[in-house]
Amino acid sequence: MALELIQFKEPHIRELAKIMERAFDEDTKIHLAKEKGGPDGYDDGSFLRKWGLHKDASSYCILLDGLLIGGVILWIQQDGNNFLGNFFIDPIYENRGIGTKVWSIIEKLYPDTKTWSTETPIFSSRNHHFYVNKCGFHIIRIDNPKNRLEGQYHMQKVMK
Repeated sequence: MALELIQFKEPHIRELAKIMERAFDEDTKIHLAKEKGGPDGYDDGSFLRKWGLHKDASSYCILLDGLLIGGVILWIQQDGNNFLGNFFIDPIYENRGIGTKVWSIIEKLYPDTKTWSTETPIFSSRNHHFYVNKCGFHIIRIDNPKNRLEGQYHMQKVMK
């Protein structure tokens, strides 16, 4: 199993948007019992075009044995306090340890990182498990804790 991160570019949008749609819809089905759901533009490529191609983002396609299976959007700051904006893998490749391996690659790519921060919806317990138990993040704040649809967990990982 060869995992590789390559720079995300405009030609990747069409295929990556389909993967993103499947990933977010799967999470929505599991946690909210709805067929579809994700951030604005997750299902038509406009999210990836806006954020993945943003001039300040460091965005990657995730390849498994040369096959595109997901993506990640990072915000790398000069002060070393970096932000994980988006991370998704095609549901057919989930629960195989791939996400954890990808996160390890990311940490090695940015060895000067002081902290990694991210946010994830309250309803997405699979994300909480992944970030806290697999990647070493800690929940540092909860916005709208009683609102299952709009509540957010803010997480941080302090690097050594």
